[in-house]
Amino acid sequence: MNKVLLMAGLFLFHTTASASNIIIDKSGVDEKDYIYDMHQCTELSQQAQMKQTEGGLVSGAAKGAALGAAAGAISGGSGSSAAKTGAAVGVVGGSLGRNRSKRQNEASHEAEKQMVVRNCMINRGYIVLN
Repeated sequence: MNKVLLMAGLFLFHTTASASNIIIDKSGVDEKDYIYDMHQCTELSQQAQMKQTEGGLVSGAAKGAALGAAAGAISGGSGSSAAKTGAAVGVVGGSLGRNRSKRQNEASHEAEKQMVVRNCMINRGYIVLN
């Protein structure tokens, strides 16, 4: 009974795991072994590290303020006013840049996890089609 529950749990976990994009030829493969191996490979893929994003709102505001002040000084305007405008633009730019970087890091992290599962299943003798 416990084995049946374990297999059912592994199957449910497998269907919701991030490895669902990997296509494996299951002809001649025991389904229980496949589920067990996929579960282990998916667990291994969780060890992939997410890269830390750099920068953010504060650094964007600081860069924007510096650029705004420099542009204001060159054009003869008030450095303080230009710095405020630059800081406002820097906050928006820093936020947009950070969000884009975060999305790219998440996509890269997911691709790395997929690669780990793919390689793990290949090493276990499965035929991976993608």
